[in-house]
Order: sequence, then C-alpha cells, then structure tokens
Amino acid sequence: MSSGSSSSTRCAGCKHLRRKCSPDCILAPYFPPSNPGRFASVHEVFGASNVTKTLEQLPDPLRRDAAESMVHEAMQRMRDPVYGCAGIITHLQRQITQLRGEISRTEGEIAQLISSAQQHRSPLSPHGNGGLRGDQSLNIFNSGLDYHRNDFAFNDDNFP
Repeated sequence: MSSGSSSSTRCAGCKHLRRKCSPDCILAPYFPPSNPGRFASVHEVFGASNVTKTLEQLPDPLRRDAAESMVHEAMQRMRDPVYGCAGIITHLQRQITQLRGEISRTEGEIAQLISSAQQHRSPLSPHGNGGLRGDQSLNIFNSGLDYHRNDFAFNDDNFP
C-alpha cells in the first residue's frame, strides 16, 4: 500500500494521533475518517490509550455500544465538564418529579369536579342519575382521555 492511499484510508483516531492505520485497527470501525470530531472529543476526555484499552478488553458485540457511550459522554463532558451525562439525568429526574406532582394536582382537581357534579345532580331526573343518559358516565378516568398526550380536548360531552 502506498503512503498516499494509506493516509486517505486512515481512521479518525489514527489521523488524529498521526500514525499509520493498520488493517486490524481497533478504532477504525467506530471512528471513521469522515467524522474526525468524534474521536477528537473522546480523545480529549478519555485519552486515546484508555479508549483503545477499553475497546480491546470488550468482546466484539459490545464494542460499538461502548464506543457510542464514550462519544456521548465525551460530548456531554465538553458541554458540562463537571456533571456530563449525570447532569442531564438529574435534570430529567427533576422534570419527572415536577410533572408527577402536576398530574397528582390535576387528578385531585378532576376528582373535586366530579364530586361537585355528582352533588348537583337533579333528583327529579327520569333516569335517576342527574339527567345523564344510561350510556353517559361521570367517570372521566375511564373515558379514554389520555392526559399524557397533547392532542386531547375537553368538551361538554365529558362533563354533565
């Protein structure tokens, strides 16, 4: 192989490290020459030697996932040097906690509305159910509304 073709086929890792890329290069499958920034960020955060050792110690089926994880963590460490991916996880956990509280408050408000609607039912209704037809129900929890989606709408059919 001539030196001209060797330099065009080197993986991003070997190009970055300015070394010849061997046919059995451990970095080549995960750091293609078309994306040199991928290896540069991993090298900056973990070091080329650690990346190489980690990939060599893993069985082949796990190497791609390990390389992807290192790339993702390196990118996050570049954005947030202190927390990296853990910062994102913590932020998302806080959001989940806040949303669960909001859901609980909303369910409480719905229960109050149902209770209020049941108290205001007319005893003179011919159906004995506050004027609701037999196929209508005050139980909106089983009405098919999915408050986890954004495309539902409340209308007068859902409430008495």
